[in-house]
Amino acid sequence: MISPRLCPVCEKPLGPEVTSESGCFPFCSRRCQQIDLLRWSQGKYAIVEPLSPDQVMEQLDKEGGKELEGWEE
Repeated sequence: MISPRLCPVCEKPLGPEVTSESGCFPFCSRRCQQIDLLRWSQGKYAIVEPLSPDQVMEQLDKEGGKELEGWEE
């Protein structure tokens, strides 16, 4: 059985009226959308991945050789 999609903020099931065209998807309402934005702005969410200097240089090479100001090897 396929479970209904849930709002990531309040965890209520999303109704059929909530679609990608509704303007608030994947949230159930504009209120939940704004709560999520507030949480991001307060730093409550984070994507944390430690990077080594080698990984930083590799990423810079992929981006076309852009250099970081003040970066010294």
